[in-house]
Amino acid sequence: MSEPDRSGGLVLPADDEGIARAIEALRAGLPVAFPTETVYGLGADAANAAAVAAIYRIKRRPRDHPLIVHVADADALGFWAEAGRRARSLVEAFWPGPLTLILSRRAQAPAHACAGQPTIGLRCPSHPVAKSLLSGFAAGGGQGVAAPSANRFGKVSPTRAEHVLADLDGDVSLILDGGDAEIGLESTIVDLSAGRPRLLRPGAITGSALAEALGEPIGGAEPAAPRVPGSLAAHYAPGTPVELVDASQLADRIADLRRLGRRLAVWSREPQLAGGVEWLAAPADPRDYGRMLYDGLRRLDRLGVDRLLIETVPAGEAWDAIRDRLGRAATGSGGRGD
Repeated sequence: MSEPDRSGGLVLPADDEGIARAIEALRAGLPVAFPTETVYGLGADAANAAAVAAIYRIKRRPRDHPLIVHVADADALGFWAEAGRRARSLVEAFWPGPLTLILSRRAQAPAHACAGQPTIGLRCPSHPVAKSLLSGFAAGGGQGVAAPSANRFGKVSPTRAEHVLADLDGDVSLILDGGDAEIGLESTIVDLSAGRPRLLRPGAITGSALAEALGEPIGGAEPAAPRVPGSLAAHYAPGTPVELVDASQLADRIADLRRLGRRLAVWSREPQLAGGVEWLAAPADPRDYGRMLYDGLRRLDRLGVDRLLIETVPAGEAWDAIRDRLGRAATGSGGRGD
């Protein structure tokens, strides 16, 4: 077991003892941070109003922005939501895994994580630490753990325990260190609460994979869709302004900004080695890029430059989630402006 760090939090190895400590904290109504296959989550008992309120306070999250409830297995669906044929098909195909279902909440189910909506987001993660944590919590009568990403609202998501520690600065009772997140991007969110299934947030599970499992087309988000995490235009943002630039325009844009005396960091597939430019190599494979995305943004942000130039990613469904996160990061950081 690790000693308390200087910020007052505890980082524990995600072994049996650490997981047991985290379960005790959840049962006591305390938020804990834990790894999932997507990103690290800030979790609390979803049936405990005060515990859920603590998540909103720690994250500085608007109270009208809902949370996702993480459950140990598909058996928990019936407690929280009305789960029909479509939900069962997707659960069979993708749970445990990086898929969140938006369903109509049962009237008697706790609504603390729903931000005033009649719907609820449910996910069953596949990460072994998350599975052990949720199973242990359920064994003591817990129904689920509300868990947004373990960072301040709107900022870059955490994919390592050290990211959580840097962001939340001892505001959580403990952090389980389970190493790097395998996927590195938040879960796919699909709305099954009314009418046609709709993809509300892209993730590792693509729209075509969802459509194949359902045997019907998937629609896109629309104004009447439920509010879900990560749906704001500005999100996932580092402190340094981010600008997305096409590969064909990158050299010219670097030259323009260097003439203005701007210090730059560039994330691109081809090296950019001009004076006053820090360069980070961008992976060519979307899975590798996803795993690296948030850690890369954090590394670039720490360089103290004036602007982050990020080469736009290729077209295609495999890149949709990365394109979505980068676009929101650029908007959230202030976008372009010389």
